[in-house]
Amino acid sequence: MERRWWRTTAIALAMISAWFVSGCGYNDLQGLDEDTKAAWSEVINQYQRRADLIPNLVATVKGYAAHEKETLEGVVNARAKATGIQVTPEVLKDPAAFEAFQSAQSGLTSALGRLIAIAENYPNLKADQNFRDLQSQLEGTENRITVARKRYIDRVAEYNKMVRYFPTNLTAKFLLNLEERPNFTVADENAVAKPPEVTF
Repeated sequence: MERRWWRTTAIALAMISAWFVSGCGYNDLQGLDEDTKAAWSEVINQYQRRADLIPNLVATVKGYAAHEKETLEGVVNARAKATGIQVTPEVLKDPAAFEAFQSAQSGLTSALGRLIAIAENYPNLKADQNFRDLQSQLEGTENRITVARKRYIDRVAEYNKMVRYFPTNLTAKFLLNLEERPNFTVADENAVAKPPEVTF
């Protein structure tokens, strides 16, 4: 009789443990953590692709617009600043480091915009096949960056919800030591709120 009681108790404890473990979100949190890291890697991959294209673009423009030295140096310096930031998985855990990375990438985007605007003043440059190919690749890369950032934003939102929701927040905090991850933000929210001016 006592043996049967122990067996019944052991089975009941195993079932309760299985129910608790499946409801704690341990595996879900681990999966979302990996998904978030993979999405971040894709963002970094696309930023690196853009950084790799810039020297060729600058060299092509330099041949036509050598006197635009300030703009060309601005692009080179912005690229150096953006690629000089060490991007490790720890960046995802440090909001200040993430903000510094985001700021450097925004500076590079701005500098590239000025470089492309210069091309409008040089019809021969706009007609150059190398420049058009590089500009096309750069535009494609900017689109890929936007898509990669969107995927990362979605993954982080899903991850952060799991880290904050009960009961998975207990697993995240006490078993896995996971915290919310920072996400991309708009550098100047006031600029986004203003409608663009259209003049003819």
